[in-house]
Amino acid sequence: MSPAPVIIAIDGRSGAGKTTLAVELAARLRAHHKVSLFHLEDIYPGWDGLAAGIERYLTTVLTPLGRGEAAAWTSWDWENHYDGGPRVTLPAEIVIVEGVGAAAEAARPMLDAVIWAESPDDVRRSRALDRDGSTYEPYWDRWAAQEEEWLGRDDVPGSADLRVQNLADGSAPSDLLQLLPYLPALAPVLAPELSARRGLRLHAERLDAAPDGPVLFESLYGASANAVWLDSSNAGSLPEASDPAALTAAVRSRFSIMADDGGTFGQYVTHRSGVSQVRAGSCTAKIPGPFFRWLDAVWGRRAVRTPGGYPCGFTLGWLGCLGYELKRETGGSDVSASTTDAVLIFAGRAVVLDHANGDAWLLAFEAPDADEWLALARAAVEAAAGSTSEAGGSTGVVLAEPPVFRSRDTGAQYRDKIAAAQHEIAQGNTYEVCLTTTLEARIPAGSLDPWAAYLALRRRNPAPFAGYLRFGDLCVASTSPERFLQITSDGGMRAEPIKGTRRRAADPEEDSRLRTELASSLKDRAENIMIVDLLRNDLSHFAEPGTVTVSRLCAIESYATVHQMVSTIDAQLPPGAPRAEAVAACFPAGSMTGAPKISTMAILDRLEAGPRGLYSGAFGYFSLNGAADLAVAIRTLVTSAPGDGTVELSLGVGGAITSDSVPDEEYDEIRTKAYGVLSTLGATFPYA
Repeated sequence: MSPAPVIIAIDGRSGAGKTTLAVELAARLRAHHKVSLFHLEDIYPGWDGLAAGIERYLTTVLTPLGRGEAAAWTSWDWENHYDGGPRVTLPAEIVIVEGVGAAAEAARPMLDAVIWAESPDDVRRSRALDRDGSTYEPYWDRWAAQEEEWLGRDDVPGSADLRVQNLADGSAPSDLLQLLPYLPALAPVLAPELSARRGLRLHAERLDAAPDGPVLFESLYGASANAVWLDSSNAGSLPEASDPAALTAAVRSRFSIMADDGGTFGQYVTHRSGVSQVRAGSCTAKIPGPFFRWLDAVWGRRAVRTPGGYPCGFTLGWLGCLGYELKRETGGSDVSASTTDAVLIFAGRAVVLDHANGDAWLLAFEAPDADEWLALARAAVEAAAGSTSEAGGSTGVVLAEPPVFRSRDTGAQYRDKIAAAQHEIAQGNTYEVCLTTTLEARIPAGSLDPWAAYLALRRRNPAPFAGYLRFGDLCVASTSPERFLQITSDGGMRAEPIKGTRRRAADPEEDSRLRTELASSLKDRAENIMIVDLLRNDLSHFAEPGTVTVSRLCAIESYATVHQMVSTIDAQLPPGAPRAEAVAACFPAGSMTGAPKISTMAILDRLEAGPRGLYSGAFGYFSLNGAADLAVAIRTLVTSAPGDGTVELSLGVGGAITSDSVPDEEYDEIRTKAYGVLSTLGATFPYA
């Protein structure tokens, strides 16, 4: 008896292309594995035999194969309409079974993966009849009725691990092989297929051109359903380098990255409440389990070397957003949000702008479509280098009717929650509470272009971690000044929390006074130092002992609409440390929870009485060279389309509450933080 094989079932209605898909998948898997293949059409007892055929398959084929034994079964003679000769299917490392009923309910406990193949009805019928000709045609409706009856009581599509929109264009096997290794049950046996990702060859090409960012993004990705621009929008508006804070800001603002999920290697993943859905071309996989465990599987090990002479930490990989509610995996309670808990794209090609050197880099993994994309990207960079979108640009979005925002909390309610937070502090349950609220508006679909809104935001409030992220009907437009966590390819870690804010003033003397006031504020310094201590602890979970240092404490950085107090904490990961777990240990950002983190998150759940969604989570990249750079999702407008002809706008704001907090001042602070986004939209802060 052989060891129990890994069994993959490919199911679907007649004509969905299951047989061809199974044969091609088996051929590709045979590069590294011994594979057996079984077709259910060989065992159905006639044109009325779907139910009986499934039973025969279960007892004579699947059960012995699942034990690692040879399966002896009786074939069906379709010409004579009677039992044919005996057959044997030998076990192997991987067994693929395909046909209608391959993943029937009684079979699923014996299967390691279920693939559901689907095609439009007209395509299925023509495909089946082209294959079987007049033999099948008289029985099509009869067989289809059996399928319908069976699927009416057995939801195989809903139980599938992967679903394939099988267009018979040859793409499905490659798409399947991208996703199959992600399934936990298949990951051990498909390690060679997963390791192929670590053998990708990266092409990095420098162009001596400084393209206009908005023009280039619109040219390359304006038509992409899913695209990301990590935009150092303040690169051209930094203060004099004699200001020490400006030198730090210049380093953070050096690179901008833009990409989509197109091309050979493109993937798109969403995570909600413990289930990740990953799409690659025609295939979508459903992967149960924690998000950070999945992230470790696809990113946690270095897979690509940084090319010589290339200065940026991003060498292609995953880009997107992590929502605050992922805290359920890091010690927080389970709260559901209306938006997805995480959304990422995998970029197999991208453009990186180096604002310090004034050039652009094209990155692409070697693939059949790489040369075509590189030629397109070169032309787009050259065209954008001679264009500008910013001159005379408006800093506001002109709407026929400015959106009217409502707040989750009235001013009185927010002040009451401040008092409740201070009571928790007095009881010794926490030291600091980052209390937030949410501003929301609903407007007619089509009345606001998220792209135009982002361009106006970046002009009004340039920031080192600005970003525009579009995932279908979900758009994120951020002008965040705050880094959550950076991990370099050699394991260096850096967090740069912000605590302490003052508005900018038009009058230089008043502006200088506000900056000095922030720098000398004992309350703001106490807030900042408490978060520094929290992050020192977070980083220490995976850092080399003795490497956690505070290189900058309570420095003041000035942006277009605010002055901020910023600190910098550094640490070093030991070789082989789990990088996704290091990210999880720091998530969510301590500057958005308070200290101590876990107990304070529980207090916040009670006080805020609602989810934060993507606000106060993180966005950025996870590069295949092991690097990551993530910003805190603040100063961030989220737009989504619920499908009822409207668009929902959401803006989160908050501030740190300590025992010394003055409620009126704290309420003024959240209004200051909301001003940059609201004023861009022509909206005002809701006072009711």
